[in-house]
Amino acid sequence: MSKNRHNNNNRAEKPLNTETKAAEDAAPEIKDVLDDETAEETVETETEVQNAELQNQLEAALADVEKEKKEYLFLMAEFDNYRKRVNREKADIIKNAAERVLLDMLPIVDDFERALAATADSTESLREGMTLIYNKLIKYLEHNGVKAMDTDGKPFDPDFHEAIARIPAPTDDLKGKVVDTTTKGYMLNDKVLRHAKVAVGE
Repeated sequence: MSKNRHNNNNRAEKPLNTETKAAEDAAPEIKDVLDDETAEETVETETEVQNAELQNQLEAALADVEKEKKEYLFLMAEFDNYRKRVNREKADIIKNAAERVLLDMLPIVDDFERALAATADSTESLREGMTLIYNKLIKYLEHNGVKAMDTDGKPFDPDFHEAIARIPAPTDDLKGKVVDTTTKGYMLNDKVLRHAKVAVGE
């Protein structure tokens, strides 16, 4: 009897072993599916992180490029201003290069004017010769940008005039104005080459 009971127990255990085995056989498939989903999620997360990092790097690079571009444009503007200033200074130097020579020639003009005034009663040919030389000298000076100031009757201006005397004004409208010019003033282009020496009415 005990032998029969043992056989029955064996028969009863067999179906259980079959079901357990089937469940165990199916378990790896479920596990594989779960592993695949986890792996896909991990790959997606890593991809998103990499994309975010690349996006940040791109934005940083674009910001650097924009900064460099602004600095480049600023430097170009600075250089252009420097170039214009140097060219302007160079032009001024060339324009006024002969200033010292021309200034030293003005006393010669003064002497010619005095000589012409003193020879008013001299022979006509002598006066004509001196006038010819004087006119040539004046034209040479004008050709180099030197022009005499127009001072008589003008308001006194220390930027252009040097007052050497104050005299009673012949009329009220000449008060504070140039009454007499003892030495002509000259301009070299737009710059004072020599101040005019004047007497101012008061």
